[in-house]
Amino acid sequence: MVHADTCSDYLDVAEALLQSGCKDAAAVITGTSLEFHVRTLFVKYGVDTELASRAPKKADFMNADLKKADVYDGLRQKQITAWMDLRNKAAHGDYQGYYEHQVRMFIDGVWDFMLKYSA
Repeated sequence: MVHADTCSDYLDVAEALLQSGCKDAAAVITGTSLEFHVRTLFVKYGVDTELASRAPKKADFMNADLKKADVYDGLRQKQITAWMDLRNKAAHGDYQGYYEHQVRMFIDGVWDFMLKYSA
């Protein structure tokens, strides 16, 4: 319940930022919500969140592991990979590498993903 409220709050902030013309901040916050939700799915499905070296797994590894665990299919995995790429572009200053309408679809898609794959 707390997880859902936290992610919902962040996505509401991302929505407000996008409506204010701040697509870059909206993309970063949406990506953070996505990664947090993916980590929560790891716990729900009992997938190990750490590498053998005890370092936390990166988002790409987590995404692949959730697909391997049959939490979701390959198409969903590819969508999450694309979303993570958009988030990385925003977080690393590649602001010309994506458009406002893509951030809109990102926010909507993460909402849908969180509803379909609840943690």
